[in-house]
Amino acid sequence: MHEVTTAWAPDVLGGDFVARTIELGDDGDGAVATLVRLGEPTHERAILYVHGFSDYFFQAEHARTLAAGGQDVYALDLRRYGRSLREGQVPGLVRDLAEYDEEILAALAVVRAEGHRQVVLLGHSTGGLIATLFAHHHPRALQAVVLNSPWYDINDTPLRRSLSGTVAAVAAWRDPDAVISRLSGTYGSSIHASTGGEWDFDLAWKPIEGFPVRASWLSAIRRAQRRVAEGLDIRVPVLMCTSSRSGGAGGTAVTPAQVRSSDVLLDVKHMWDAVARLGDDVTLRTVPGGLHDLALSAPAARTDYERAVTSWISDRL
Repeated sequence: MHEVTTAWAPDVLGGDFVARTIELGDDGDGAVATLVRLGEPTHERAILYVHGFSDYFFQAEHARTLAAGGQDVYALDLRRYGRSLREGQVPGLVRDLAEYDEEILAALAVVRAEGHRQVVLLGHSTGGLIATLFAHHHPRALQAVVLNSPWYDINDTPLRRSLSGTVAAVAAWRDPDAVISRLSGTYGSSIHASTGGEWDFDLAWKPIEGFPVRASWLSAIRRAQRRVAEGLDIRVPVLMCTSSRSGGAGGTAVTPAQVRSSDVLLDVKHMWDAVARLGDDVTLRTVPGGLHDLALSAPAARTDYERAVTSWISDRL
């Protein structure tokens, strides 16, 4: 169903990052995925990173820190995101999160072929939701899972949370590509270098206000989140990392102080509540001062998160 059609070539991150394209099955718009690797493989253990919504892999220093912990690091730009986005495609469009199994399995095949006996799937936000369901459906494909602020529920009022899935499903039935919501630019502006943040990422691939939220995409997300809420049976060790607190939980207003030291996109309590429903071996680690993407937090929180990940992987594998 898939084929890697290019050899490794220099990546947009430069230095010792390389990338290769993964051709996918025909879904009407020529979708591809892109696998990125840091340096030459030197370990038997590898991390495969999966990004979130309106995102792509750009965290070069984070990858180097993880690699220094004793594993090779790969990252996957999913179809219609980042390096994989092609002219004429709707950014981020997907109608079932299970579609991503194709590129994850293809990426894992490359990682295994390069000599890795142990593979850890690391997913952030929507990528954490994707990684969670992938690990449940493919119990023998991985040795461990790390979750960085996984998106398990809508951060809104109880009424809107309860209605969002139905509203999205009805809207998707009428017009799958209809734009039904847009994100706030609060978080994006707080982290991008042009607006006072620390990170210089490509705004065409990761817009400050995110990509428009389309009906079919949100319907797919809510179906996946309901599946997590029903309970899963992940057979490998799981490490869930979150900020120690949320800003703007339950649809409340976000303060400037919260933007700099908490998860202002998701409610961390939704993640904590899911721990008991993922599997029998789940470790929860909270990071004081952590942002939504813990790898983009201020130095102290970022170091705390990275040490938690590398030490847990070393201990468990």
